[in-house]
Amino acid sequence: MTSLRESESFCVLLFLSAAYVFGCAFRSFLPRADVQRICLFDTWLSSVAVGRSVATVAETCFAVQWAITLHQLGTMTGSDTSLNAAWAIVPLILVAQCFSWYAVLTTNYLGHAVENSIWAATFFVVGVGLCRLVPEFDGPIRVVLAVAIIGIAGYLAFLMIIDVPMYLSRWRAKLADGSRLLRPLEGLRDVSTRWVVTHDLAEWKDEIAWMSLYFSAAVWASLALCVLFSLEDRLPRYRTEATVASWSSDALAVVSRSYSAAGL
Repeated sequence: MTSLRESESFCVLLFLSAAYVFGCAFRSFLPRADVQRICLFDTWLSSVAVGRSVATVAETCFAVQWAITLHQLGTMTGSDTSLNAAWAIVPLILVAQCFSWYAVLTTNYLGHAVENSIWAATFFVVGVGLCRLVPEFDGPIRVVLAVAIIGIAGYLAFLMIIDVPMYLSRWRAKLADGSRLLRPLEGLRDVSTRWVVTHDLAEWKDEIAWMSLYFSAAVWASLALCVLFSLEDRLPRYRTEATVASWSSDALAVVSRSYSAAGL
């Protein structure tokens, strides 16, 4: 029964990863910048309505992947910190998606600044959960956790130094020139019917950095989560000896108390 549940969970994780990878592939072949309404190809598939919908589903799947994996590791190690982090991931990302849609519909860059700040907060929480797991494992698993933490640190630095300031700068510029924001319903029609084809590098240069990371490193991270989850049966052999000994002594203590209570 346990093996069946693990197999079902792995299939769910594979499905989530496939959805995320497909979403990234779709968006990399048909790139667009949402608020500016620019794209490379003149097709309805390049509309912001389609692209943002695909991104919402893909990013939610990616968040669920992280939540499942962190919950798995937290349950295995008995880490409340990791378990709490796992439960926080999806709600935070759903809130981030709401701000993303607000930015897209109204053309208000402040929504994107808040959205990416929430992504930063989410992965800070994930990083804390992973840091708590490092002492629990030895060998290659500890190395994998360390690499993941370093990657998250780099991602947070990128968001806070480059990405969020970029959106705040655009928001201030839009305020300064007095550009009118769209109402949400007005914006919904706009994202469904208007797209501007441009191959001018000047229009795309600020999007290149985040798109390059998003459509490469994040995809590999999604695939790596599947690999890590598939190794669940092998993970106990990489637990640190001190942790295993602690767990063994705790288990013996529980058994001893049980026998004492039974008068044996």
